[in-house]
Amino acid sequence: MPANTTNDAARDEGAAAPAEAVAPLLRGIAVLRRLTEADGTLSLSALEKSTGLARSTVDRITATLARMGYVRLDGRDVMLAPRLMELGNAYLAALRLPALLDARADALADELDESVSLAVGDRDGIRFIHQATRRRAMSLSFRIGDLLPAERTAPGPLFAAEWTESDWHHWRERRAADPQDRSFPAVPPREHPTPDEDFEHRAARAAADGWALDDQLIEPGLVAVSVPVRDPRTGRVACVASVVSHTSRHTAQDLRQTLLPRLRTAVAAMEDDLRTAPPPEPGAAPAGLATWTGASKQELGREFVESLARGLTVLTAFGEGRCALTLTEVAKATGLARATARRALITYEHAGLVTPTPDRAFGLTPRVLSLGFPPLSRLSLPQMAQPHLAALADRVHESASLAVLSDSGQEVQYTARAATSRVMSAHITVGTRLPAHATSLGHVLLADLPDPPLPEVRAQGYALVDEELEAGLRTIAVPVRDRTGRVVAAVNVAMHAARRSARDCVEEILPELKATADRIEADLRVAGRFGQVPLT
Repeated sequence: MPANTTNDAARDEGAAAPAEAVAPLLRGIAVLRRLTEADGTLSLSALEKSTGLARSTVDRITATLARMGYVRLDGRDVMLAPRLMELGNAYLAALRLPALLDARADALADELDESVSLAVGDRDGIRFIHQATRRRAMSLSFRIGDLLPAERTAPGPLFAAEWTESDWHHWRERRAADPQDRSFPAVPPREHPTPDEDFEHRAARAAADGWALDDQLIEPGLVAVSVPVRDPRTGRVACVASVVSHTSRHTAQDLRQTLLPRLRTAVAAMEDDLRTAPPPEPGAAPAGLATWTGASKQELGREFVESLARGLTVLTAFGEGRCALTLTEVAKATGLARATARRALITYEHAGLVTPTPDRAFGLTPRVLSLGFPPLSRLSLPQMAQPHLAALADRVHESASLAVLSDSGQEVQYTARAATSRVMSAHITVGTRLPAHATSLGHVLLADLPDPPLPEVRAQGYALVDEELEAGLRTIAVPVRDRTGRVVAAVNVAMHAARRSARDCVEEILPELKATADRIEADLRVAGRFGQVPLT
């Protein structure tokens, strides 16, 4: 597992960049961070203002990020796209903790009927790497990748118990410069700053007790209890598991008395899992990235910032079984020249995204999650699908929809839709439920059941329904599958039967429909790697 802290120089974002740092890469990082802080969307003019970059520079950076699939351009707005999560996924895969421990966290949340989170230390804060939340009117709203100040959390004192004097010095400097925690967008501003000694005392007590409490430090009503999960190799804190509740359900004292013992039992099982986990099998490294960036530069010319694209590909070299890589290994994995890879790593070390290891390698830091992961980690499938449906509707000039099967299995529920401006078109609103047996969407969804009533649809991979639901209405649908291959939704195109024959639907619409489903599935695979994507 890679280190969870960065060196002092990398912590200071205001420090001058090394001469060998890649300036366009630093600018791209700044753009992604501003978009993340704005919850995923900013106008081009707002990006220009918030980054201090020239408008022409912002245009070229966003065009490059759009080419990579990391952002989407919609008029004057720039929106983070799900594919950007592959950067954070690289960190989480290299870390291994979510893959090894998330089932334990989820089971504890089910047992207690309370939210459970896993967090790692990030400089003088904590960053979430897993969330198992309960759906309630008053529920936890933190996301994977959110950064919180250590002193306002239950995990914070447990990490601070292992801080060096340099770590404490940096923490005090940050507190003095930002007494209201304005640099932490995930938490409300602090109204009543507390003395530094309060947190120092909590850290010392956490070190002695082996657990810590948060009694409404973030906001009134929110309480949590935390226990460290220790790395069996080093004995140091690998991550911290927390049970989070509301004072309407538990007081902080009640958490300690009733839930702490069960949390400790779960943590002991987590530590056993870490102790017995087999060595990771290195996954396939990305291939052909250098060739792709070169081809994109040749096609787009000046609008494509090749040094930015090549720099970002360096982060994707890390992953399962590749928690720490040497310069040579990074160059080999990405296909980049050693000099190019070296300058990217220097840039990332300055930005606090990688840290050197004692054996002359590099590992990713939790700060990689600051590149878009928090807002993207809460996207639902309909939100991911909407831009793809809109593009499909524009290409075929017909309405497109996404739907899921109802719990009863008798109906389909429309969850996203893109309509056309035709005088005569299918008018169905999001939330509408229709009989599954009479719709192409329903046929596709029913065909994936264990004993499919429609094996022909399963075999051919699509369903065409001709005027079964309504006279004159012809629809064609294909499945949308998750990472496991399970059909979780369906996408269709609906039209009046007079505009296209059934044969035309198969020859003209079906290829476009399948391509759209492929794009939605690609987003779903990335977004669902370390979290559950809501289907509605």
